[in-house]
Amino acid sequence: MIEIRSNDRKAAFAVTADVYPPDSRYVPPMWSDFDRMLDPARNPLVTQGHGRFELFTALHDGRPLGRIVAAIHDASNTRHGTLRAQFGYFDCADDPEIAAALLGSAENWARERGMAELVGNFNLTAMQQAGVVTGGFDNAPFTDMLWSPPYIARLLEANGYAPTFPMTTFRIDLADIDPRSLLGPKQQEILADPDYRWMPIDRRHFAERLEDSRLILNDGFDANPMFVPPTAEEYRFQAGDMMWVIDKRISTVVHHKGEPVGAIIAIPDLNPLVKAVGGRMGLSFPFRFLRHRWTNRRAVIVYQSVNRAFHNRGLNGAMLFKVVSALKEAGYTELGGTWIADVNGPSLRQAEKAGAKPLHRLHLFAKPLRD
Repeated sequence: MIEIRSNDRKAAFAVTADVYPPDSRYVPPMWSDFDRMLDPARNPLVTQGHGRFELFTALHDGRPLGRIVAAIHDASNTRHGTLRAQFGYFDCADDPEIAAALLGSAENWARERGMAELVGNFNLTAMQQAGVVTGGFDNAPFTDMLWSPPYIARLLEANGYAPTFPMTTFRIDLADIDPRSLLGPKQQEILADPDYRWMPIDRRHFAERLEDSRLILNDGFDANPMFVPPTAEEYRFQAGDMMWVIDKRISTVVHHKGEPVGAIIAIPDLNPLVKAVGGRMGLSFPFRFLRHRWTNRRAVIVYQSVNRAFHNRGLNGAMLFKVVSALKEAGYTELGGTWIADVNGPSLRQAEKAGAKPLHRLHLFAKPLRD
């Protein structure tokens, strides 16, 4: 018999250790992040009135074998004129009955609140981890990338969900790229212009740089599909812990005449460490963390953004030149890039120019909730 339990974060967190074998590519979130993110009393998405969610866990004979979060991002529906609910954190055993019970719980929750469709994965919004992996299953994800086994997509399709909104994550072998190849006349002009200031994201100025990067994100991504500008509190809630893992050498915020206009947010890849500790901070975690910092050679660009007024001026390429040069100088050998949608032609061309190779193929999966 399958029991569906609501808002049991401990049981939900335990699911993946039971259903994904140790040699899978899945990397759990840190328990502390999972716990606070899915606590409606702490998450500004709920406390600021921009959304709501409920966590469902499927247990069979007392064993947690599946989980899903049903969510409504009210601010997104208002901004984009939709009646969309989202599902996220969907992980389960390769069991049609468990999958149907979880998806049915999420669908009923969404219908009861008047939604017309259910789409996912979103953990929890379009500005967090998104997508279901549909290709590249053998490739290890970088930090801030989702991974799911092939049967998750099959279970979704068996329950009436159709793939949509294709996306790709990327990997760059830094040994294969000469940063100077990213420079053309526009980029060289920017690098020579004293009106541009290049600033690292360091701990001393972390709060200031974090707010700069939020403003740049909100301006540069304004026209992107599904985008909703995060408030300062939402952004700090999602990114505040980054201060403890940031490498000030490999991120940059750019000001032009004193105004923030561009940012690349890159962090060391923590996934090997997180996988090794199962997402939990034990007594040995500080030692493991320091050892990982000394031996890690992988980094990931979480996002890059340029204010709309500076689009097509060469700033993206100039920033990428700076960051790639810094990565190579710091000894990093691999660079990951989080998802880019197929509809985002400029970003795909930028990735191709930088020598990026596809890592994972992803899709959202959608189902109408009304006949």
